[in-house]
Amino acid sequence: MRPRHGLLSICAFAVAATIVSSSPAASDDLSSRLAKSLRSPQLSLARTSAIAIDARTGTVVFAHNEALSVVPASNAKLPVSWAALARLGPAYRFATELYGAGTRAGPVWEGNLYLRGHGDPTLASSDLARFARSIRARGLTTIRGRILGDESAFDARRGGQGWKAYFLGGESAPLSALVVDRALGWPAYSPPLLAARALHETLAKHGVTVVGRPGLGTTPAGALRLAVDHSVRLSTIAKTMNRDSDNFTAEMVLKHLGTVDGGLGTSARGARVVLEEMRAARIPVGGVRIVDGSGLSSEDRLTAVALAGVIRAGLENPRIRTAFVDSLAVAGRSGTLRKRLWAFTDVVKGKTGTTNLACTLSGVVNDALVFVVLQNGSPVAFWPARLAQDKFVAALARSRFARPTASG
Repeated sequence: MRPRHGLLSICAFAVAATIVSSSPAASDDLSSRLAKSLRSPQLSLARTSAIAIDARTGTVVFAHNEALSVVPASNAKLPVSWAALARLGPAYRFATELYGAGTRAGPVWEGNLYLRGHGDPTLASSDLARFARSIRARGLTTIRGRILGDESAFDARRGGQGWKAYFLGGESAPLSALVVDRALGWPAYSPPLLAARALHETLAKHGVTVVGRPGLGTTPAGALRLAVDHSVRLSTIAKTMNRDSDNFTAEMVLKHLGTVDGGLGTSARGARVVLEEMRAARIPVGGVRIVDGSGLSSEDRLTAVALAGVIRAGLENPRIRTAFVDSLAVAGRSGTLRKRLWAFTDVVKGKTGTTNLACTLSGVVNDALVFVVLQNGSPVAFWPARLAQDKFVAALARSRFARPTASG
């Protein structure tokens, strides 16, 4: 472990212009303190990847195994949220649509209604009530047909590749393009059927009688769009995803990214979009493997240098900077950092991650320093790992590199 002066070794990985410059690096004293913070008899330095970068100049202040490909745990959410914000924009909203296939005869709709989802992770019963009010406002009182849930925008895979069995339903609600109230009632019914049943019941409460039973179906071409519901902004969704480390939200966002070119929403297609954005930002993707959006998968891989590149790219992009930084937990105050690093509240913002294979922390210090610590084990000793991470960040926060930077 040593300070790096100037460019990182090209033979170690492809140097990213967004990461590295030729400014002076850290003092030997800071480098020694950072190296010491990572040492523990319960942790493997050989399975630790860490880096600290001056966000303004790109100077690498400290690096250890920075190009090592390791399991990232929930730090995997950062590339996904960053790519979504970059590709879709902070103001983007998920749409859920209600279509009618049939004809109208006064207050009667002769035919089926289709509730078509596009992966809104926030879709709730209150949204269905708005659909019902919209139908009632059109003067419709009877549906001579069925309410059919349409999840065709995504594949039908409910969980992620490389997940433990209990993760589905335990760490994440089941995945679908159409999920209401996080599929409360699953696994007795599939998410889209639960949504169709909920809308059927909601319509009845609003004075609209539906003759047929709820079911599943794909919206036919030529169907009439009767109503649409839009989610909160992506910037708000990103806060849930990162600050609170919400696995379900991350998975839904990743699959939705797979639909941006009009294709089927799958985790693999979404991962390709994330990698495209990383390459476009000149972030090195060697050793990076994105299998799911949450980091629950044992098959995910990231490097410290790639993750630092993502964070710095988020800081440097004025279009998404505020949304990206605000999505991070605040030390001693919010999200998964509310009980950590109290001495550095409003100074340190970051993203945690913990599975039995990995304990990770990455983020920013005063938006002036970017840091990443990814620690692996079989299993990882997560309490010593968290202690090491906090010492690492505290040393950075007390260094001359941590002076506040002007807002971007």
